[in-house]
Amino acid sequence: MTESAEETGSAMRPVVRETYGPEDLGGQPVFGGGFINFGYWRAVDLARPLGEADRVRSQEDLYRHVLDTAAPRPGAHVLEVGCGLGMGCVVMLREYGCAATGMDIHPQQLSRARAAHAELLRTEPERLRFVQGAAERMPCEDGAFDAVVSVEAAQHFPDLGAFAAQTARVLRPGGRAAVAGFFTVDDAPDRPRHLARLLETFDSGLDIARPVRALTDAFADAGLTDVRAASIGRYVWPGWDRWLARWWAPDTWPRNFLRAYQEGILDYYVVTADRAR
Repeated sequence: MTESAEETGSAMRPVVRETYGPEDLGGQPVFGGGFINFGYWRAVDLARPLGEADRVRSQEDLYRHVLDTAAPRPGAHVLEVGCGLGMGCVVMLREYGCAATGMDIHPQQLSRARAAHAELLRTEPERLRFVQGAAERMPCEDGAFDAVVSVEAAQHFPDLGAFAAQTARVLRPGGRAAVAGFFTVDDAPDRPRHLARLLETFDSGLDIARPVRALTDAFADAGLTDVRAASIGRYVWPGWDRWLARWWAPDTWPRNFLRAYQEGILDYYVVTADRAR
């Protein structure tokens, strides 16, 4: 599991290379605690001023929600696709008793993850590791994992069909995939154009506009079963917008995530699928 993304046949898109490399998205104040996600704000009181602790909790809680959905048992081997700085892997290890493998396409992200968790990597080498690889061609053995999770990375994957096929391949019989991310609510042809007008990340190509059905169909086509998509937008978008208000005024592009949700264009989902026993 030491191959680079280029060696496995999936080159990194330039906009992804820049955003998670020199720009270091995870180092920006809008993210906190080493996580890079919009957060799951169900347990946070949005009526009062938000602080850094609320922000970190929202991001941890998104991982907890995904992991509760994936339901790995203590001792399970879990792969995170698009692990970023590896904070979610630490949640898996410390709170769920899992062995976590964090995979990311970006070498700079992996370097940051290894530096941030150097002590855990030294003391828990059998329970935590980081590898470079692409979602479309994972450098992992067949049936190596009890669960595959991905948190807010699928919007960057060029080929959801290849991601789904690889997920099915590396899951053990009886294993489960759980993917959290934002998708269009349907496949209306004007959705990508509309989102590009509202949101800079879609205009730049960093985020790819696709319906959630693109992922559920891909999982089904890959032979996975009991494929489901559950909307959690009501616990994501209002809290994310409240947090963004610390830096951006209404009608600036980052605030348009909530607008896209309210207009019925974009939503946030957790998609699950099982590998039959």
